[in-house]
Amino acid sequence: MKENYCLQAALVCLGMLCQSQAFSAERRSHLRPSFHGHHEKGKEGQVLQRSKRGWVWNQFFVIEEYTGPDPVLVGRLHSDIDSGDGNIKYILSGEGAGTIFVIDDKSGNIHATKTLDREERAQYTLMAQAVDRDTNRPLEPPSEFIVKVQDINDNPPEFLHETYHANVPERSNVGTSVIQVTASDADDPTYGNSAKLVYSILEGQPYFSVEAQTGIIRTALPNMDREAKEEYHVVIQAKDMGGHMGGLSGTTKVTITLTDVNDNPPKFPQSVYQMSVSEAAVPGEEVGRVKAKDPDIGENGLVTYTIVDGDGMELFEITTDYETQEGVVKLKKPVDFETKRAYSLKVEAANVHIDPKFISNGPFKDTVTVKIAVEDADEPPVFLAPSYIHEVQENAAAGTVVGRVHAKDPDAANSPIRYSIDRHTDLDRFFTINPEDGFIKTTKPLDREETAWLNISVFAAEIHNRHQEAKVPVSIKILDVNDNAPKFAAPYEGFICESDQTKPLSNQPIVTISADDKDDTANGPRFIFSLPPEIIHNPNFTVRDNRDNTAGVYARRGGFSRQKQDLYLLPIVISDGGIPPMSSTNTLTIKVCGCDVNGALLSCNAEAYILNAGLSTGALIAILACIVILLVIVVLFVTLRRQKKEPLIVFEEEDVRENIITYDDEGGGEEDTEAFDIATLQNPDGINGFIPRKDIKPEYQYMPRPGLRPAPNSVDVDDFITARIQEADNDPTAPPYDSIQIYGYEGRGSVAGSLSSLESATTDSDLDYDYLQNWGPRFKKLADLYGSKDTFDDDS
Repeated sequence: MKENYCLQAALVCLGMLCQSQAFSAERRSHLRPSFHGHHEKGKEGQVLQRSKRGWVWNQFFVIEEYTGPDPVLVGRLHSDIDSGDGNIKYILSGEGAGTIFVIDDKSGNIHATKTLDREERAQYTLMAQAVDRDTNRPLEPPSEFIVKVQDINDNPPEFLHETYHANVPERSNVGTSVIQVTASDADDPTYGNSAKLVYSILEGQPYFSVEAQTGIIRTALPNMDREAKEEYHVVIQAKDMGGHMGGLSGTTKVTITLTDVNDNPPKFPQSVYQMSVSEAAVPGEEVGRVKAKDPDIGENGLVTYTIVDGDGMELFEITTDYETQEGVVKLKKPVDFETKRAYSLKVEAANVHIDPKFISNGPFKDTVTVKIAVEDADEPPVFLAPSYIHEVQENAAAGTVVGRVHAKDPDAANSPIRYSIDRHTDLDRFFTINPEDGFIKTTKPLDREETAWLNISVFAAEIHNRHQEAKVPVSIKILDVNDNAPKFAAPYEGFICESDQTKPLSNQPIVTISADDKDDTANGPRFIFSLPPEIIHNPNFTVRDNRDNTAGVYARRGGFSRQKQDLYLLPIVISDGGIPPMSSTNTLTIKVCGCDVNGALLSCNAEAYILNAGLSTGALIAILACIVILLVIVVLFVTLRRQKKEPLIVFEEEDVRENIITYDDEGGGEEDTEAFDIATLQNPDGINGFIPRKDIKPEYQYMPRPGLRPAPNSVDVDDFITARIQEADNDPTAPPYDSIQIYGYEGRGSVAGSLSSLESATTDSDLDYDYLQNWGPRFKKLADLYGSKDTFDDDS
């Protein structure tokens, strides 16, 4: 720091000296005479000229950053006409005049009163003038000059960025360009070496170097390995003054990262991998993993795995997990511990992308041996066949052997096997199985006509471990036995025309019949049709077998008459060809019908002859008309009778006494004589008088007969009820039919009044029962009773 101040002071002195010399030379070189005025003639005719001296200044210099105690002398203005008597006044104007630059108006000396910075302003333009001090008359023309600020090395170099980041591939050749750093200097590049920069490297050797003039950073060592060191920190310095002593400097940091190239082959960390797999494992299950290490990253570190050799190539496979870069060994086919207990594989790991520049580093792959041991597992039994088909005849006796299923334990222990039938497949329990040997037997006779095939499932389980079981389907075919006789294929019915005896017989059959047999075709290849032996010589009809499982029924004679016999029942015997053969007798109905001349049927109804012999059509119509008239009369009579009975009963909405009110008070039984008082059923107001009925309006006053009403204190309920019945029967105002007698009297003398709600609709109440309308159909009657008041009010 002290050296800088000394250097600065020396430069200031040197600058002032140079300025003084330059100023003198400038004055001498730029001060030139200027002739102004007129020509005068002398006595001898010579022209006399008067010259006038003038000034012109070009530029002054002032050094920047001067920090001395006195103002810096920039220069001096002086006119040739200035004799030094003080009559001339010097004036300075322009940029910075009076503030930065001041002038002594007598001597013309110009001083800089402030410290100047060339980087802020490099020059100032001023105007100088000399005037008469008393009259301010210009003595010299105004002259413009420039004051230049002379540069000193007061600005250090600065880089464009504080830090730089760059990448370069690993193993690059020496001199590979990495990045260029650039610095700038605010000093004047045209004056001296203040802005002449030189770059050098302070940190980062011997890996990198920098060009002194350009700032380009290059690699300095060959075969730099990213896997050894990936990132480097380099410090670059820029120094002015051409790098010489006393120059200012600036630094920047450069972070250089080595990018990866595929220069490392994959390598297994061990030569053998040991794995195991259970024989119960299913294909696709993972057995184990191997991993070859590759220090490269990205696509340069991608590794793929393959099985190249081994006795387990058909049973195992390997895939690549690209997220973990592992080889996943999986089971391809099931393995059997009892067959083979160990397998060996040779697995290869190879790079996916290979850089040809580094192929000389060796093959980019590696191999490893994988040994896989098969573990024993408790396996379920195995049936000797995937499915079984057995046969049994229908109607076979219970206990008939159908067939056998057989399973064994594949494990080395060879555990005993127990068999069972899946009852979900044999709901009717047609079969049973021997749990030890697997023989299947019937439990009941089977009918092929109901089911021709039965499908069941059989379980085989180890005795010591019931959870280990196997299942096999068993199909059982029911063989046919000729146990069904043939029958008519349809309910046949024949028709024959009545004719004369002399009319020739037709060669056409009355009807062609066929048969149906539920048995298999093997037990009924052909049906035989015939008449029973007892009527084989039937005089009316005969049967001709067509030998194609059909037969025709023919008439043996003519002259059939409906009046004699309109219906014939012909038995026909049908036999099948089974062993032994089965036969059945079927009845064919043959009707005698009336036909036209062409043989077309007209009528087969025998009643037509009876009707013709009796009543005519007109008589039948008359009978029907009489029946209709009688029915009309009966309907009118019933209607009139109902209309007469309607006024006897008055149905009013407000008459609520027709409702039967049930009180669930059972009392104490027959021995409880104090729990019930018959007097409470008697109306005290009606003991000595007649109480009129409330359901009708009587036409006259009825006086009850004396002696029929029991005493008020009587407790004989039978007498009381008998008296009420007699009173009702003898009441002329009562309807002539049974009715329910209603007693609406509850007693008197109660302080609280009547508790009955039957007549509450007719009493005034402040309660609002409109909510009963929203309680649904079950409360409709209550809603009608308690809501009728509002209805009446609305109507009124």
